[in-house]
This record gives sequence, structure tokens and C-alpha cells, in this order.
Amino acid sequence: MAVSNGVADGTLLDPTAWLVDQAGLDRPGNRDIQMDLFYDYRTNVPLYPEFQAFFRKYQPPTLIVWGKNDFIFPPEGAAPYARDLKNLETHLLDTGHFALETHGDEIAGRSNSFLRNRSWRSNPRRGMAN
Repeated sequence: MAVSNGVADGTLLDPTAWLVDQAGLDRPGNRDIQMDLFYDYRTNVPLYPEFQAFFRKYQPPTLIVWGKNDFIFPPEGAAPYARDLKNLETHLLDTGHFALETHGDEIAGRSNSFLRNRSWRSNPRRGMAN
């Protein structure tokens, strides 16, 4: 099962979580939405140079919290961000793809700390769409 793949401590998983996920997946029309999403994902890789250029130019403060046992996005995928981002904080957790299922409190704490410890410009909405 994808939810438990890479999880070091299976007791951290809510045994009913997959039922909630499946209920969402079983909604009318969701199969087509998922297929469109998977098909569209192919366009991401050619856009990587644009993402990287944006990172180099604007240097957004970035927090990466990644499951080091993730088989969908392996941890090697987190490392290249450091080439383009100078204000980067990375944490590899001992879990898989569904890190929030097993490390939700830790991720929330890291997110709060990351946001609290950044010196934001006077206009926090700078660069955001109105």
C-alpha cells in the first residue's frame, strides 16, 4: 500500500485514513480528474528551467520537508534546490511519500518555526497577485 511504503513506524498510521482517501477517489468524475492530472504532469519537467530561473532571480525563502524513504519523489530530488536557492531549509524525515500521515506535528512545528524565524519585507504580499 502506497501510504505505508517507506514508513519506519507503522503505528503512526491511522488505519482508517485509506478509507477516507478512497472515498475521495471514488467521487463521481474523479477518475477523469486524476487521469487529466497524471497526463498533465508530463509538462512539468520541460518547465524546470523556468522554475529554476525564478528561484535564482527571486530567492524565495523555502522550506522542504521530505520523506527520505519516498519512492515517488526520492530524497535525491530535494538536493538540487540548493543549487538555486540560498534561503533554503531542508529536512529529510524517516518516512515515505505521505509524510503528513506520520509526521504531521513535526512538519507543522517546522513550518511554524520557518515562518516565525524569517525576516519578511515590509510588504509580505510583494509579488503576489491581487
